[in-house]
Amino acid sequence: METFTFAGAFITFFSVVGPPKVLLAFGGLAQVHPVRQLRTIALASSGAAVLVGLVTGSTAPWLLELFHISTPALQLAGGVIFFIYAVGLVLGVHLGSDGPHDDAPDLRRGVRELLMPYVVSPLAMTALLIEAADRSSFSWRSTVVGAYVAVIALDLICVLLLAPILRRTHHATIELLGRLLGLLLAAVGVDLLLDGLFDLGVPGLDRR
Repeated sequence: METFTFAGAFITFFSVVGPPKVLLAFGGLAQVHPVRQLRTIALASSGAAVLVGLVTGSTAPWLLELFHISTPALQLAGGVIFFIYAVGLVLGVHLGSDGPHDDAPDLRRGVRELLMPYVVSPLAMTALLIEAADRSSFSWRSTVVGAYVAVIALDLICVLLLAPILRRTHHATIELLGRLLGLLLAAVGVDLLLDGLFDLGVPGLDRR
């Protein structure tokens, strides 16, 4: 994951945690939360995602050094976690969910269900750590964090604007699209795993 401009970093984060990846997660919540509460959940979860991104991106080199984590190890861990999550989507098992919703779903429950796919997305955190640690300068880390925050802001705008549509979308449609997206995301997780193995020098892997 090598990017050298704000635009390049933005595209990287858009591909791993942009609207196509998160709108379905919000769509599932929209089936049980009223529009006003869904928007509140979007604001709260986006704020939490920004906070996590700021801390992670600003301290990326020290975090990797503190825990003695190499880039390939980070890619392997992120790929495994995300692959498991994506397989859950394909099978209709929503990992991180509290189970069946009750009659009065609350704000905390909604935000909690967004922790894995949005607030602390394995792919997004992997990309953020790798990109931010790519250079030692604070200006570069600021560029990476700025691109990440810009994508989260775009996600928030999309959810706020599309909340009524998500609320009216049939549950079966959300479930179908979620399983299709899960298949695609599983492939992304496998690709990240292969990147990690390739960087470790595992023989027989050609990433061309």
